[in-house]
Amino acid sequence: MIPLINFLVLIIDLYIWVIIASAILSWLIAFNVVNTSNRFVLAIADTLYRVTEPALRPIRSILPNLGGIDISPVILILLLLFLRDVVLLGWLAPALLR
Repeated sequence: MIPLINFLVLIIDLYIWVIIASAILSWLIAFNVVNTSNRFVLAIADTLYRVTEPALRPIRSILPNLGGIDISPVILILLLLFLRDVVLLGWLAPALLR
């Protein structure tokens, strides 16, 4: 059961990095640093959007409108860190080791 917990921790860590990459790419697109007419950039942006949007959409629907600031990735990362550190590594792993 411990290898399964380690695998879930790894998946959560990778998803956190995908969220960070998506946020950075969205900033680069918004400030016209990266050209979206490039097919490779467009493919990466579309893939990151499709991977992160299902998790970010419910958070965005709950949050109030803050103008142009989107803090939903930060909230999702905090929730994932809580899930990883408290639930998986804090409660579940010690309970299984006994």
